[in-house]
Amino acid sequence: MKIIVDTNIVFSAILNSNSRIGKILLNSKEHFQFFSCNFLWTEIQRHRNKLLKLTKLTEYQLTELEELATHKLTFIDERLIPQDLLTRTEAQLKTIDPNDTVFVALTKHLKGKLWTGDRQLYNGLKAKRDRDIILTSELSLLLDDLERE
Repeated sequence: MKIIVDTNIVFSAILNSNSRIGKILLNSKEHFQFFSCNFLWTEIQRHRNKLLKLTKLTEYQLTELEELATHKLTFIDERLIPQDLLTRTEAQLKTIDPNDTVFVALTKHLKGKLWTGDRQLYNGLKAKRDRDIILTSELSLLLDDLERE
């Protein structure tokens, strides 16, 4: 299954690599293919000072943790997403959160599921009957089921 990972999931993994999020990212590659867009790196850099403050890590330690949290992701250049899909997705997210357009569009482009911890995005897309979005709790249950098989 293709899982598109958004920024808040990676931030959560950076802040606590031993959390369920960290364990899913690091230990479930045999069940899931993880993807994200290059915009994720922009978001990490934009919030780097905040991450340094929250983690109390050195620059080097944070870089190592970022690598750990993202090394199982395949990054897709958002310029590869068809423009008409980006335009339709941006219109869909206008009243939810336009900042997540590239993640949602990549999910549609790859025919995967968007893994997010953003409740506003999740609830907004669910209200529009989007079934391609999943929270950590749901992904964790799915992983448990797959591991029992």
